[in-house]
Amino acid sequence: MYLLAEQRPDALGRHNHILPWHELQSDPLGELLVFGVENQGCFYWGLPWTWDEPQDDPTVWFREYDDEPVTEQEPLSGFLLQFSLFEAAMSADYVGCVDSLSDRQVQQLTAPLQRVPLRFFGPQARTRFYVAPGLVLSVSDALNDGKFDLWAGATHRSALQALPEFDAEWLRFDG
Repeated sequence: MYLLAEQRPDALGRHNHILPWHELQSDPLGELLVFGVENQGCFYWGLPWTWDEPQDDPTVWFREYDDEPVTEQEPLSGFLLQFSLFEAAMSADYVGCVDSLSDRQVQQLTAPLQRVPLRFFGPQARTRFYVAPGLVLSVSDALNDGKFDLWAGATHRSALQALPEFDAEWLRFDG
């Protein structure tokens, strides 16, 4: 990731951030090596400090500052892919977002897309990703109401226009 970021600094994130290697730090309790932070400072991602040999693909821990850490579902390699997809959607030049979608509406919108075959991203929102050329959709479980929130990011306006019609109103749609 750091080699890629030498050529493309945005790979470390524009919304949330992977810390540059020289800014890695310990968490306040000294339990985790913090490598990623949320843009408002509410949570971070880290790897456990260990005396053992480092793992090839370690478990990533998510921690809100006052809560116990929770493991991400993917190890570091999968987590970095998910982080990159999330950042691509959130930081895109062309965006579409809608909330409180039903399961049927999500299926309708994602039918022409390819689901990224990784487990959920984020321990709370349970986010999954769908992709098509020039388009990334982030679909998250809304909090405790059985609905879903969707954020679409595109490299060009026409990629958003390729999304199917559905019976909900976009909060924002740049297509």
